Amino acid sequence: MNRYICLLIISSQLAASNLQAQKGMPAKEIVTASITTHFPQHVAFKEEMVNQLKLPAGFKAEVAATGLGKPRMMATTEDGSVYVTRRDQGDVLFLKDTDNDGRFDEMKTVIVKFPGVHGIAIHNKFLYLCNNRELKRGSIKEDGTIENVKPLLNDLPDGGQHGNRTIAFGPDGMLYITVGSTCNDCFDSNPQNATILRANADGTGRKIYARGLRNTIGIDWHPQTKDLWGADNGADYKGDDWPKEELNKIIEEGDYGWPVVYEDRKVDQTREDPPGTTKEEYAKHTQPAVMTFPAHGAPINLIFLSKTTFPEEYKDDALVTLHGSWNRKEPKGYMIKRVRFENGTPVAVEDFLSGFLSKDGNSRFGRPAGLAISPKGEVYLSDDVNGVIYRITTSK
Repeated sequence: MNRYICLLIISSQLAASNLQAQKGMPAKEIVTASITTHFPQHVAFKEEMVNQLKLPAGFKAEVAATGLGKPRMMATTEDGSVYVTRRDQGDVLFLKDTDNDGRFDEMKTVIVKFPGVHGIAIHNKFLYLCNNRELKRGSIKEDGTIENVKPLLNDLPDGGQHGNRTIAFGPDGMLYITVGSTCNDCFDSNPQNATILRANADGTGRKIYARGLRNTIGIDWHPQTKDLWGADNGADYKGDDWPKEELNKIIEEGDYGWPVVYEDRKVDQTREDPPGTTKEEYAKHTQPAVMTFPAHGAPINLIFLSKTTFPEEYKDDALVTLHGSWNRKEPKGYMIKRVRFENGTPVAVEDFLSGFLSKDGNSRFGRPAGLAISPKGEVYLSDDVNGVIYRITTSK
């Protein structure tokens, strides 16, 4: 056989094999899904729009900074200053409120030329930063600038479709790194994709902590139980209402089922069986979601409220930012949800901050992204489409 023709046939077979692995085998039963594209139109920010935001009685939202481009994740310092990553600009800003009026009046760029920088954490006077493939840290100086920035890791698995890494230090002093799947719906070839990794503070000793998580960006530890919780983004292109976004209790060596299992061990019938077993049997060994949010709401960040000045009944609860949908008939998200906990277990979910989305669902003036708590107990919220950081406090 002609060598060129032989190579062409092999290449075609490999392409077909890869396509099959990405999309799965035909379902055993007929499965249909209606896919809707409905992305609310952007409305430029004006200061008076703050009055459209809705919060529970006793709370207020104010503008802390504007004109920031596309701010994402934040970390606060002991004096109340804020570091914020800008993924699209590839830099990190330092914001300071010099006159204590609740509004940042000093801004400087402290990290440049770090494309896709997203995750951020402060630990032992180091600023940690992470993008799709790299983890770095630098020493924090008294003026907020960063020096001696050094790479700790440069071989994190490529996130493909989900390249936004978040990082956080747990009660155990270990560094946790979220790693999304490369795709919407496939079996990743790299076992470190669709996981949460754990490593030492210097990046050594990296291992998979939990797997089967399509894209868990927001993670935090319950203040009493010290359990790790995460909000996971479900797959697209399966209809308006399935699969739902998940709130998971993350346990070591836990498997959360993606891309075969969602929610409370519901099997995705569009997927092929995993090697050596059936989807149904595999599902029995996965960790079910503890709570869900509407499909495609896109949870981005999660924080517990123990360090806020919020009323006592909020202290064990969590806030989750929902970035907002683009692929359902009735848009969902564009808000912050409050998850009520009792004895370390979530028992209810309710709106905490809303109003970015218009009543008809056709426009929005913000997409909630990052959350952070200041030493004064204030909550900061970043909006990564209009470049605003909001400050949420009690109004008493």
